[in-house]
Amino acid sequence: MGAPKYVLLSYDREAEFEGEEGYEETWALCEDAEDLFADPPPPLRGVYELLGCAPEGRLSEALTRARAEGSTPLGTLTLEILDKTGAAVGEWHLEEARLLGDRPCARDLTLRDITIEGTEPDHNPYDYPRRPPLSPGYRLLGSHGEPHGTCRDLACVREVPDEPMEPPLRLLGCSPQGALRTALDAGEEDLGHAKVLRIDTSGRPLQSAAEGELRAWIPSARGPGLVDLTLDLWSERPPFAADEVWELWSEGRPTESNRWARCDSEGRQFWLRTALDHHVHGGQDRSPGTMYHLDGRHITDLPGFFCALGEAVNGPGGYFGWGLDALDDCLMGRWGATPPLSLVWHDSEVARRCLGVTPEALHGPPAFEELLAFLAEGDRVDVHLA
Repeated sequence: MGAPKYVLLSYDREAEFEGEEGYEETWALCEDAEDLFADPPPPLRGVYELLGCAPEGRLSEALTRARAEGSTPLGTLTLEILDKTGAAVGEWHLEEARLLGDRPCARDLTLRDITIEGTEPDHNPYDYPRRPPLSPGYRLLGSHGEPHGTCRDLACVREVPDEPMEPPLRLLGCSPQGALRTALDAGEEDLGHAKVLRIDTSGRPLQSAAEGELRAWIPSARGPGLVDLTLDLWSERPPFAADEVWELWSEGRPTESNRWARCDSEGRQFWLRTALDHHVHGGQDRSPGTMYHLDGRHITDLPGFFCALGEAVNGPGGYFGWGLDALDDCLMGRWGATPPLSLVWHDSEVARRCLGVTPEALHGPPAFEELLAFLAEGDRVDVHLA
């Protein structure tokens, strides 16, 4: 048998729901996995009707272009939800919106019904905006808050596509142990719930990979006494970027800085998840006023900033936030550093150039100057650009 990459554990989902340990014993060590990784599908682009619109500004200009060209981009579109007094009580967003066409409003010929297509971002506070009783409708805003007019109502006209069938997970070259070995020898078909962990070269658990129902097995071509196991998953599959990150962590937590720099943006995002899973909670924070050195040579995107920041505070493979909200939590203490602290940002021009000085969209990632302003809030971090 080759070096195993995965360990299969028996898993009692009901016990975990009751606050007990969900997995009990090792069922198998497995050389490899097939059909484990899958990137999440792209955000669903919906088609919507803005009913009873009084367009203005860029929206009015876009209508003219769409009538001539068939459609035209709008960027980010925000719908402010108005109460009966006309005051905003919430908002809902569409990103990468595109204007598809318009027609006279059947209820008021002075207004227009406008058809748009767009993507709902993850940070939308509502699945779908609802007008409060007696509300006049919505106020329309552009990506920087500029007025686009108003509309009386919103209708979703998209059709939800059928979810594609996903293949089961196959664990290859597995050596069954314990109760699983007994069940296979007895010819049992109901094998139960299982949890798959990625392990490092020393056999230590690296990160959870998948959970599902173990439903079939066949003898493996990888060697005598080995089997290939099939699981129907109920968990999300890790992204393809996870495979690269796990290889970089294959000998355990890294001992050298900047190994994350080899990854693209998606890989860096998953690196941060892995670093969080390996963060040792309850350690002693360093004292206020400590100076940390941020290696900025590879900060070409926002995930790169958090990868570098985690290592500046907590060493190679360290974690200190993966977004602004998480960073805010870390700056409360008990994550390795106690504010106020000093941060020397070396090679800061790389981030200034790659992140930009101002954001491209109202709800896009923070730009370089916004990061500096966030760090400086409440005199928590004294940043020195180098």
